[in-house]
Amino acid sequence: MLRVAVPNKGSLSEAAIDILTEAGYRQRRSTKDLALTDPDNEVEFYYLRPKDIAVYVGLGTLDVGISGRDLVLDSHAEAEVIVELGFGRSTFRFAGPPGVAGSVKDLGGKRIATSYAGVLADHLAENGVEAQVVRLDGAVESAVQLGVADVIADVVETGTTLRQAGLEVFGEPILKSEAVLITRNGVTEPPKGLEQLVRRLQGVLVARNYVMMDYDIRAEAVEKANALTPGLESPTVSPLHREGWVAVRAMVPRADAQRIMDQLWEVGARAILTTDIHACRI
Repeated sequence: MLRVAVPNKGSLSEAAIDILTEAGYRQRRSTKDLALTDPDNEVEFYYLRPKDIAVYVGLGTLDVGISGRDLVLDSHAEAEVIVELGFGRSTFRFAGPPGVAGSVKDLGGKRIATSYAGVLADHLAENGVEAQVVRLDGAVESAVQLGVADVIADVVETGTTLRQAGLEVFGEPILKSEAVLITRNGVTEPPKGLEQLVRRLQGVLVARNYVMMDYDIRAEAVEKANALTPGLESPTVSPLHREGWVAVRAMVPRADAQRIMDQLWEVGARAILTTDIHACRI
């Protein structure tokens, strides 16, 4: 069976379970369950700490896993990304008291507190900066106030917590992260079930990001309309009983659907409809 690691808690856990469920796999009903077997799909799921998943996958103990890109890089595990999953997005940045630094180049000799010592050490080395990395497991934003560090490097979302601690973001982002599906580096023969898992997850991502758009239009305006809705390969065009009119169907990006409907109306399309896509294979 394919052995898959899934985050056991936190924001990554719920989203990972959601996408696996949408992909047709059984998932645990209780957070107390540490493992689950899906015999119909020949998959075993193991629910682990997000920080540990890359280690298990890199060692080959498990075949694949879902984790954050930041956690994978921080672990220095022998794992590689095979699918970007589009959720759990975050930005890893420097922050400190106002005026303490303007970029990574200003951090030489300073103490930098972080929960991602591996990522930070790699970034400092890439920029030729020698600084003291202070590793903490949490509450990094308090490190400056408590005198443990001069600046911090942490995941930043709204920045509200940083401002409350008297800190401000500076410099370019260290890393932009999101949830990813990983496997062990250098695997020459994918384990049974991996290609199916990848196809299913990619199908869910397409279904989430696209809608199906249908509309009617006069035949002479089809080319203008098709330029607006080219579809993934090409649109489906079918003749209507009404002479001189055709029906068009194409997948369009969900985020652009309303704008495209307006543009289609302007070139003469009517009866414009959008419907959700629940599953697909591309």
